[in-house]
Amino acid sequence: MAREPNQRGGRRDRDEAPEFADRLVAINRVSKTVKGGKRFGFAALVVVGDQKGRVGFGKGKAKEVPEAIRKATEQAKRQMIRVPLREGRTLHHDIEGRHGAGKVVMRTAPAGTGIIAGGPMRAVFEMLGVQDVVAKSIGTQNPYNMIRATIDGLQKEQSPRSVAQRRGKKVADILPKRDEAPAEAAADAQTEEA
Repeated sequence: MAREPNQRGGRRDRDEAPEFADRLVAINRVSKTVKGGKRFGFAALVVVGDQKGRVGFGKGKAKEVPEAIRKATEQAKRQMIRVPLREGRTLHHDIEGRHGAGKVVMRTAPAGTGIIAGGPMRAVFEMLGVQDVVAKSIGTQNPYNMIRATIDGLQKEQSPRSVAQRRGKKVADILPKRDEAPAEAAADAQTEEA
């Protein structure tokens, strides 16, 4: 009987073994006026990821900053999503994400571009493990809505493998044939010269 909790605990430890990195995006101090004066509380917004394609965000409220951050981090770990990455460094295709008044545009980028994104979006990409991306936030500057719009867009992303599986085709049939196109163009040019 003592073995089962060990097993369950061991399994849970193994799940959390890929140590998650977290990034505090915003902290907000709010006050409530009461009879004796003001009572302060704190709201924290945290993004958590394993930098290998998983990311999540959470918010926490408490009377003290560390407690608010802890609550936000726990919520973020519970709400993680998996995002397919191309070559482990960029997105497979361009995406738009929306939430409320927030709209974000995320575009795939060649190697060496880096993360070109503002504020809260940068935190999401860094925790996700994206190395090359160009992103623009259009609309609200509210960090909560920007992150929700970014996550919304990332959930829409599809890998060629998932599209091929859904359509019952091979991955090679779906991806554009890049190697053949230049060779065909060169062959056409030679036949025209002759």
